[in-house]
Amino acid sequence: MSATFTDAELARLRADFPILSRRVRHDAPLVYLDSGATSQKPRVVLDAERDFYEQHNAAVHRGAHLLAEEATDAYEGARETVARFIGAPAREVVFTRNGTDALNLVAYALSNASAPGALDGVDPELAARLTIGPGDEIVVTQMEHHANLVPWQELCRRTGATLRWVDVTDDGELDLAGLDAVLGEATKVLAFTHVSNVLGTLNDVPTIVAKARAVGALTVLDACQSVPHLPVDVTQLGVDLLAFTGHKLLGPSGVGVLWGRYELLEALPPYVTGGSMIELVRIESSTYAAPPQRFEAGVPMTAQAVGLAAACDYLSAIGMERVAAHDHDLVAHTLAELAKRPWVTVVGPTDPDRRVGAVSFTVDGVHPHDVGQILDDSGVAVRTGHHCAWPLHRFLRVVATTRVSFSVYTTIGEIDAFLAALDRVPAVFGLEAASA
Repeated sequence: MSATFTDAELARLRADFPILSRRVRHDAPLVYLDSGATSQKPRVVLDAERDFYEQHNAAVHRGAHLLAEEATDAYEGARETVARFIGAPAREVVFTRNGTDALNLVAYALSNASAPGALDGVDPELAARLTIGPGDEIVVTQMEHHANLVPWQELCRRTGATLRWVDVTDDGELDLAGLDAVLGEATKVLAFTHVSNVLGTLNDVPTIVAKARAVGALTVLDACQSVPHLPVDVTQLGVDLLAFTGHKLLGPSGVGVLWGRYELLEALPPYVTGGSMIELVRIESSTYAAPPQRFEAGVPMTAQAVGLAAACDYLSAIGMERVAAHDHDLVAHTLAELAKRPWVTVVGPTDPDRRVGAVSFTVDGVHPHDVGQILDDSGVAVRTGHHCAWPLHRFLRVVATTRVSFSVYTTIGEIDAFLAALDRVPAVFGLEAASA
């Protein structure tokens, strides 16, 4: 594994994030451990957005004036940067509003593919893979975020397909033996997460993809929690489509990415229609542009795309291998320290090599919201609740969990500050607990 950051390097890196200098409750320094919900933004990202609006703002792919040319160049340049960050050709990168929008795009495009004439001219074998109806099956997993569950529920409702799912084991891993039992000739899509936003589990993507390919199923990967923490190369992963969001990647809100194999994007019908995504419009009918423009109707989120590209460049300059090594140290330290507190139960894998980015836990006899309030009172920002993963929490037999989640700017010292604040919980709630 690559070397993690020195203290001096991390201090310089943290200086790039203005918000980290804030003081919050009772003049405490901000300890931000909610990056799994949304990350903070370095100055280069803020400056990139500001510079676009101050110097180049115009509608892209429109107009013959200089600003329109500059805006278009900035937008398409951002696409090339993001594509390079995930090892893809630029023409396979579609800008969306966020990861949820990207996953919905796929689900709705697949339901639109069943409309008469939607796949005219598409290779018949590929058209058969993309056409979903009664008797077909969509497979998800029990650890999915709602964004990679509800769109597939709705696809089944619209098409008459059947939703099936893969269970989670007691140690927080996907039940791959159960996956073998669920996948079959009727499976059209297998949608799954790269990293669980609750359990932190790092799923074995190549193995899962190989199982899906063996039955001819398309694979759709939710990479929202992996792309900010790990080197991600779509060629190595082998999936067919992949979604992630900008705001968890040090980038702006309002921009996400769908990557897809070009032959699939070229065959799929659009999700949203209107200006910019058309080839030819007549009063009675229209034809559509080639991907990625086919899936980018209307004036796009250009400033946000530029900001996302700046975030990708920022992380590339650091090196994603080093980012991953830093994340591993944070996860390992958190797991080791929580294990010393018998009144804390961690959910998910206890091996830091099987985890990425986040650690969720419960405290005996105390609701996670109350834990979160104690932490917030000490200036520690965490997430409490079901984290948009309600079915997973039902499986875990807990109403909610408290989650600490990390980013490139998180320090071991912040983890220790969180632990010190957490140690107030037994006294506040009168728990009989061993001291840390």
